[in-house]
Amino acid sequence: MATVGGQISHQPMTRDEKRVIFASSLGTVFEWYDFYLAGSLAAFISKSFFSGVNPTAGFIFTLLSFAAGFAVRPFGAIVFGRLGDMVGRKYTFLVTIIIMGLSTFLVGFLPGYASIGIASPVIFIAMRLLQGLALGGEYGGAATYVAEHAPAGRRGFYTAWIQTTATLGLFLSLLVILGVRTMMGEDAFGSWGWRIPFIVSILLLAVSVWIRLQLHESPVFERIKAEGKTSKAPLSEAFGQWKNLKVVILALLGLTAGQAVVWYTGQFYTLFFLTQTLKVDGTSANIMIALALLIGTPFFLFFGSLSDRIGRKPIIMAGLLIAALTYFPLFKALTHYTNPALEAATAKSPIVVIADPSECSFQFNPVGTAKFTTSCDIAKGALSRAGLNYDNVAAPAGTIAQIRVGDTVVNTFDGHAADAKEQTKLFETTLAATLKAAGYPPKADPAQINWPMSIVILTILVIYVTMVYGPIAAMLVEMFPTRIRYTSMSLPYHIGNGWFGGFLPATAFAIVAAKGNIYSGLWYPIVIALITFVIGMLFVRETKDSDIYARD
Repeated sequence: MATVGGQISHQPMTRDEKRVIFASSLGTVFEWYDFYLAGSLAAFISKSFFSGVNPTAGFIFTLLSFAAGFAVRPFGAIVFGRLGDMVGRKYTFLVTIIIMGLSTFLVGFLPGYASIGIASPVIFIAMRLLQGLALGGEYGGAATYVAEHAPAGRRGFYTAWIQTTATLGLFLSLLVILGVRTMMGEDAFGSWGWRIPFIVSILLLAVSVWIRLQLHESPVFERIKAEGKTSKAPLSEAFGQWKNLKVVILALLGLTAGQAVVWYTGQFYTLFFLTQTLKVDGTSANIMIALALLIGTPFFLFFGSLSDRIGRKPIIMAGLLIAALTYFPLFKALTHYTNPALEAATAKSPIVVIADPSECSFQFNPVGTAKFTTSCDIAKGALSRAGLNYDNVAAPAGTIAQIRVGDTVVNTFDGHAADAKEQTKLFETTLAATLKAAGYPPKADPAQINWPMSIVILTILVIYVTMVYGPIAAMLVEMFPTRIRYTSMSLPYHIGNGWFGGFLPATAFAIVAAKGNIYSGLWYPIVIALITFVIGMLFVRETKDSDIYARD
């Protein structure tokens, strides 16, 4: 690569530069693979590490530990971002991948609760925190490293390879899980086979470390290091000076927050919606998502390349707006094509919750510690977990909530009652029988799933992801000067994706439980996407023609 008149020439990348793209992307794929295993195998982790509590609480704590990995990502961005801006890009994200790989590998051998008691979940959560910290440092390093090697006019395309890694990592994790599950059978996989995907990560770690050891430092960083222009205090410079902090805030609220919710809706909430709401069996749902990811992934490169020609901002903003406007019809169509019996039963035998409004809580429970024991909460929680639509009708104060399914009434109970455990069993049995009699399917019928249309819808949702995510790495890199780039771009990215995106399932469930509509949880990503669209359109400037060599 060469510079001409202060600008980088458009000559083709050298073999060494292509190797940089490959090595950075491959290592990041493996990091995402490691990170996603805990979410994909949550049910088995719950049974092994959280068996000291009841199954429902255990699953909640497992999801909490998964969310913990998201929550600490911004702190990883701060720690490793500072290191990357002071020491260098190469060695920093070499450290992050070692931390990630070893943490994942150790989970595969971690004894369960039955063997070592409370130490089991404590160690597992510690491993998840280390993974989150590592991922917080990995993405910013890889994106910065690739962008600083790429020719001007091609940064969007080359950094788009980094953008494929999250999707490919999820795809790889699903593929490995499906392969092991199929070869071993459900019984063996449930007993111990679920550990194999964690254990094989040591091979991915070895390959990644070997490849990254062959790489050289970023030429842009080498130049400012040679000139003595590296930042001595990247944190205070990035966040303590308003001119830089302002850009960080705009990057969060005008780009990454909306990108995150679109990303998590298209790749995580869809899986949650298929399995938890539409009751599609886990294997079928994973295959559907995997096929959609396989079809949609090339669009990361398409939109990344397109952003080099027409700009990053128009593509990202268009993705946010189109997603917000079409989520409701697309998810309703997904119900129609994957579980038509549920759609028919909802129309034929509508469900109504008749309850005292003062007893109805907003069931947002991301930490898994809250208990919802009023009769209203019991009714709404049961219906929401079953993935069922219902209307709300106010009852006089002090009334015990009722569920009306068509013409049949099911009584709930006060969760504080002395015989609450016995009443819970009676309520659950009665409700299940009533729903079955009304035609509500306990599971989606595999014979009624329209696979082609379901995959088309899921692919459209993935394409929305590629629109907002494909160009964003290049844009974030171009927004900040070299001396604080690693730190500055990593924090808004990981706050957006770790917090706005990572807590989407818990927030969406709480909204569904409150409103009674299985689609109402979509309001969360829609509102965030629209807010980001407005802020981005008004205040975020285009960056594609920025000379990052000049931004020391």
